[in-house]
Amino acid sequence: MKRIAIDMDEVMADAVTEHLARYNQDHNERITKDDLQGKWLWDVVSVDRHAALESYLRSDDFFDVLHVMPEAQRVIEALQSRYDVFIATAAMEVPTSFMSKYRWLAKHFPFIPASHIVFCGNKSILRADYLIDDNPRQLKRFEGEGIIYTSPHNIHVNGYRRVNDWLDVEKMFLG
Repeated sequence: MKRIAIDMDEVMADAVTEHLARYNQDHNERITKDDLQGKWLWDVVSVDRHAALESYLRSDDFFDVLHVMPEAQRVIEALQSRYDVFIATAAMEVPTSFMSKYRWLAKHFPFIPASHIVFCGNKSILRADYLIDDNPRQLKRFEGEGIIYTSPHNIHVNGYRRVNDWLDVEKMFLG
């Protein structure tokens, strides 16, 4: 059975919308996903506000309240019938997120066993056939086939098969 590793943030969980909402509310701004085309939020926000961006990620409830990407639950559950599915999140980048991410996954994806959740940093350690991720840095390091999941920051990235949403993932793997 082939193995698929799936990133959490910006693939299963909509972290950008929550990040923007918190930032815009606290700083009375109106940054949108359109403003982020080809850029990370850190590229758009002034350097003196980077600490605020970081603090949102480190808050106790940030990951708990993220919305699930449309169709992710249904498609991931269907993938499990034909593939060995693992969730691989770079939680080491925000070590305070472990419990929050685990709770979020248990709440929204109860059909994924804890034994199939990998908290890591560099995803090159993963032994899988495919990695679905929004971060080109992780895909570049990965030895299997990297599949880029569209997010505002990676809109101009080439060199990987691309999926724009979970319906595209469904067509690619279950079609």
